[in-house]
Amino acid sequence: MEISTNNINNLVKCLQATLSPDPSERKQAENFLLSIECNKNYPLLLLHIISAPNDVNVDLVKQIGSVTFKNYIKRNWLIDEDTLQSKIHQEDRLLIKEQIVTVMLNAPDAVQKQLSDAISLIGKYDFPDNWPNLLTTIIENFAAFANAPTSDLAPINGALETAHSLFRKYRFELKSQKLWTEIKFVLDTLAKPLTELFVLTMNLCEVSKDPKVFNVILVLTKIFYSLNYQDLPEFFEDNMQIWISNFQKLLELEIKELETQSDDETGILHQIQSQICENISLYAQKYEEEFSSYMRSLVTVIWTLLIKTGSQPKYDTLVINALQFLSTTVIKPQYRDLFDDPSVFSAICEKVAIPNMQFKASDEELFEDNPEEYIRRDIEGSDVDTRRRAACDLVKALSKEFEQVTMSSFGLYVKSMLEQYAVNEQNWRSKDAAMFLVTTLASRGSTQRHGTTKISELVNIEEFTTLHVLPELTKPNINGMPVMKADAIKYIVTFRSVLPPHLIVSTLPALTKLLEAESVVVRIYAAAAIDKILLLKQPDTKTPVIDAATLTPFAEQLIKSLFGILTKPGSEENSHTMKAIMRTFFTLKQQIIPLLAELLPVLTDKLTIVARNPSQPEFNHFLFETISFCVKLVCTVTPEGVGSFEGVLFPIFQIILQQDILEFMPYTFQLLAQLLEFHSPGNVGDTYTILYPFLLTPVLWEKTSNIHPLVRLLRSYVRKTSPENFEKSLNLNGLLGVFQKLIASKSQDQEGFRLLKTIIEHCPMEVLQSQMKNIFVLLFQRLTSSKTTKFIRELIVFIFFCVIKYGASFMVDLIDSIQNGMFGMLLEKIMLPDVQKVTGNINKKITAVGIIKVLTDTQKLIDGPYAQFWALLLQSVVCLFELPEDETVYSEDRLLQDDNDNSYEAGYSQLAFASETEYDPLEGVEAKMFLGQSLTKLMNQLPGRVSILMSQGITEERRAQIQNYLISLNVQIM
Repeated sequence: MEISTNNINNLVKCLQATLSPDPSERKQAENFLLSIECNKNYPLLLLHIISAPNDVNVDLVKQIGSVTFKNYIKRNWLIDEDTLQSKIHQEDRLLIKEQIVTVMLNAPDAVQKQLSDAISLIGKYDFPDNWPNLLTTIIENFAAFANAPTSDLAPINGALETAHSLFRKYRFELKSQKLWTEIKFVLDTLAKPLTELFVLTMNLCEVSKDPKVFNVILVLTKIFYSLNYQDLPEFFEDNMQIWISNFQKLLELEIKELETQSDDETGILHQIQSQICENISLYAQKYEEEFSSYMRSLVTVIWTLLIKTGSQPKYDTLVINALQFLSTTVIKPQYRDLFDDPSVFSAICEKVAIPNMQFKASDEELFEDNPEEYIRRDIEGSDVDTRRRAACDLVKALSKEFEQVTMSSFGLYVKSMLEQYAVNEQNWRSKDAAMFLVTTLASRGSTQRHGTTKISELVNIEEFTTLHVLPELTKPNINGMPVMKADAIKYIVTFRSVLPPHLIVSTLPALTKLLEAESVVVRIYAAAAIDKILLLKQPDTKTPVIDAATLTPFAEQLIKSLFGILTKPGSEENSHTMKAIMRTFFTLKQQIIPLLAELLPVLTDKLTIVARNPSQPEFNHFLFETISFCVKLVCTVTPEGVGSFEGVLFPIFQIILQQDILEFMPYTFQLLAQLLEFHSPGNVGDTYTILYPFLLTPVLWEKTSNIHPLVRLLRSYVRKTSPENFEKSLNLNGLLGVFQKLIASKSQDQEGFRLLKTIIEHCPMEVLQSQMKNIFVLLFQRLTSSKTTKFIRELIVFIFFCVIKYGASFMVDLIDSIQNGMFGMLLEKIMLPDVQKVTGNINKKITAVGIIKVLTDTQKLIDGPYAQFWALLLQSVVCLFELPEDETVYSEDRLLQDDNDNSYEAGYSQLAFASETEYDPLEGVEAKMFLGQSLTKLMNQLPGRVSILMSQGITEERRAQIQNYLISLNVQIM
């Protein structure tokens, strides 16, 4: 693909067509771009279009080109670890790295952002080893800016944004030698010019109010955070005075011209101050000793900043980060004196904590107009970026260090706020803040599953619940005071594990009524509370607090109201409601069966609706989970009931599979497997028979999320197909083709073994015998090309599984037929060194019993070419019984990752109620007893032979240990 005017013009037209309002034209253009992206010079053509003068290509074309280029890099830059094939020509790679920074620096802002991200994506794999001059190019722009600081600021901002996006990963990556080496290279090259640029720009800020100059400062403070995150660099420690003193100046700075008129849009100066609060919090947490001399003055500056900062949403991030810095400081013993004063507590409560805990007008707007986002923040743990959460963390830190004074100081404000509400319910914001404050003060420990599990002895939770919470729940008007009702429900959910069970049970009638509330938040909170309460266990007996008998009196109304929520605007696909439905079904168990004739069609109708546009993954999961529970509940008792479920579900499954609804296919395969497993042996059924060839279609197996449930479904087919129909019905070559594909994948080889073991267990030997040698040839080829710990473990278990199925002598001869002496090599190189890596009780039992059969049933080991391994193999069985697992791994494990997969695809989630019961092919066999019986039988058949075999290959000391162990099993070597 030449870089010619004709090609450039055609590519421009194609890029423009990707924005066409005509879907078919748009799709055609997108497909064409995908079809040519492997051509040489394709990325260079894109860069040419992006960098062309504005009179040639308008900004919109450049933006489309930059997005296309970034996505191209994202899809193709990584070289496949298995094949070492690159989708981008090597010459193109070099030219991209040579040109992209210059193109990015001179591009418009929108294009610059996309190219900066592309540089970061390339840098993830190539920097610094294969792109050492990238930093030099960036630093050259620092020098250019220093020479002409008042000229065009786009290049310096572009260079800094690129550096920021390149170094941001240091905040998240795990420590490693590779990471340290890279950071050291960056610091050695960049730290000094970065600091000089910071000082230069700070000097400019004293005479300039240009937002672009302050944007340089903002990005510099972000880079500072990334470079200092992993450890305190020596250069920054030596130059801490320069950075921190200027940070303090910026925190004290006020420039009205940099303020925004909007209540929501944060001005550049407040963005800088917010990032500085993050930076000094990092230093306070991680580098306390080196940073301690700056702490006292910074606490004063932050305190002043907090008091003068307004309540508008645009200041939220600044206030949150400032509060987090104070929370970090409070818990340090050396700064205790800064807070250990009742007047300080009073000021914190009055001027910082309560103002930031107040239910703001923006919160009320969110509550009413965007309930989904309100719920996400308030009860789903996504409120880490709210003022309330930050104020709560500060109060918690204070109460932990100064419990008595915190309780007494804040307690007065709680009392006052509750009295304000008692006088006039229009003061509900006061009670809202009081309840939030009590929750914060009382909670001393919590978990996701159980809510608060430990409370302060200074707070009487039960009394507060009875006096101030239950009255809100039980008010007759379910639509009055919705925020207070939501607060009361949240309070019950928070303290459900520490409140008396009888009190929790007493809330169920009120919660059931609140499911009918007009407020989306209230009815969803009520559903979430019911879900959590139904999970509660009695602390002593671990039995459910609410069982079927307790729930039955209002079960019908509860179910009706829960299903009603799914018909109301704003909650049609709410995951909390679906979980509550599932939990209610599970609690009622058999008592729900009479209602299923009415309820199951509602669930399947909902499934049909959401299949058109799957947009709520959690809701969808629990919808499938509920259907799966119904199948299990009914069919476990009445297997013939499976036909009724199939009649209702198959039409929906057909739509999902025909329309290739990716999100739902893994669930569909799981449910199909669950339904098929309730069929009687030999009765697969016509519908499944028709579906079967489709399941072997290669395209289905390209999606990683399909693999586990598809293997499960194929194994169900294998189990339910009668032996006489096996070859005709199941297309053995097709099944083995799936096995071959899976076994070649380092990430999915275990699924290949799962499928193969099921085939071997159920397929008649006369059908499979001709394929056995080829199967092991494939396995040994994979062993040679890629030896991972997981593969070795699976291979060892599989070989001994075959030994149990077909006999030890058959398997030894089969392996030796591939190459003379192959079984001996396998023993020496794989089995004996690595058998201790086998994990799982069933796999260990299969391995042990298989080894015992090889020891006692194989002539080649008892009196043949492999006799030298007999004692070592016996030793390995004893070790398998008595020693911990070997956790060492092969070097190739470090390369283990999803084959060819860096792109997003709908994930696989296991359905709990459709999960497969772990199968034990040796049920009833006790491996140690089997060892004793087998050795005794061998010694009776061949007197004296075992003692001769024991004398070979192991030391006298180890031989004595094994003999003593065998004596404990009542086996005396003779």
